[in-house]
Amino acid sequence: MTVEIDKGSGFCFGVTTAITKAEETLKSGHSLSCLGDIVHNGMECERLSSMGLRTIEHDDFARLHDATVLLRAHGEPPSTYETAQRNNITLIDATCPVVLALQKRIKRKYEQEKENSGERPSDIVIFGKNGHAEVLGLVGQTEGNAIVIEHLEDVRKLDFSHNIYLYSQTTKSLSEFHQIIEYCKAHIEPGATFQSFDTICRSVANRMPSICEFAKRHDLVLFVSGRKSSNGRVLYNACREQNPNTHLIEGPDEIQADWLKGIRSVGICGATSTPQWLMEQCREKISPTPTLPHREGEVKK
Repeated sequence: MTVEIDKGSGFCFGVTTAITKAEETLKSGHSLSCLGDIVHNGMECERLSSMGLRTIEHDDFARLHDATVLLRAHGEPPSTYETAQRNNITLIDATCPVVLALQKRIKRKYEQEKENSGERPSDIVIFGKNGHAEVLGLVGQTEGNAIVIEHLEDVRKLDFSHNIYLYSQTTKSLSEFHQIIEYCKAHIEPGATFQSFDTICRSVANRMPSICEFAKRHDLVLFVSGRKSSNGRVLYNACREQNPNTHLIEGPDEIQADWLKGIRSVGICGATSTPQWLMEQCREKISPTPTLPHREGEVKK
């Protein structure tokens, strides 16, 4: 049986940057908290916790004073920065540059529409997951006034007599976003404006075709991802469409022996929040590598 790890899977740039900043701060001996899980992967969060990273929620953050806090790649609303300034909190801002650019874009459009408010109301609409950290940060740019739609069927709830400006969470499905755009174009009322802005991260979207080809090549696919990962869910569903014998697992302990019966090739892939070391552990569980004798002078890993 052959086992292959997808070369295109693993941390995206934004997640890598956030984790690097956390590790550098912790190794320097400073106390560090992260506002929310640094990445939607429980095992990676446990690893960083063992190094001293403390995960806090927004209620904890509001009570915190004179501390250092990491803002993860997902981004935060303006209220978080206001709290930090008020409570003398030092921020290590690891917001992904793609997310940060999107936040600024939405805020600029919102402020323009407030200044130019005419007879016809305007709605800023975000295609994303309600309650997701990135989406909360995006909605915060509009003082909480943006409309969030999670699926194509939610578009029917929009008021097409309003001007509509459509954006997307950076990790959503590009194909579903295009379906939403076409629906809006077909239903916008005469005199109303509809504009869409393709704000899906290409480092994520470009993984879709390659991971689909990867899934086709194998008898069995193990998709390694935290179950809270929005990007993970999108990529897992894409793999499963190409190869029904695809299983979502969070780590090697979830691999079932029955899955491997009669299998000649296994593909291991993951989300933008999946660490390389975790996919390698899954490979080791299936096809253990013999332990080489330790030679004097070597450092055991």
